[in-house]
Amino acid sequence: MPMPTRELFARMIKCEAGGEGINGMEAVASTIMNRVHVAYGEYLRVGQGDLRRVLEQPGQFDCLRTTLRGVPNPQNVWNISPDQIHYDVADWALAGNVHPGVVDTLWYMNPFVPECPPYFPYNRAGVQLNRVVQHCFFIPTSLYALT
Repeated sequence: MPMPTRELFARMIKCEAGGEGINGMEAVASTIMNRVHVAYGEYLRVGQGDLRRVLEQPGQFDCLRTTLRGVPNPQNVWNISPDQIHYDVADWALAGNVHPGVVDTLWYMNPFVPECPPYFPYNRAGVQLNRVVQHCFFIPTSLYALT
């Protein structure tokens, strides 16, 4: 039996931004929901407005991979259990709330360095908008529409 979508979302929030406080978790959750609601491009075509399809899109989230570059990935959604705060953030995002620092963002990444790269993903479909805690957030460029 597949994991319920709300549970998967709460686990994803914990896995991707659990150590970044409410601010970081809301920013990540908002960006994931932005992919659900975007009206054009790859995420509309692949996700079709369905959170589960967005979460499970191949190659999008390291937290859904049990191996990374051939090495076991212990930080994945199957190895962690969400706490109430992660469900609360999931419910907040599912209710339509959006973190004000990441409106319209479709990507985020933790660069593990002080500076954010100007573009992400590396096909230049997104341009850097903001940094919230450890993650850099990116809005789509006109190239995203071609995906």
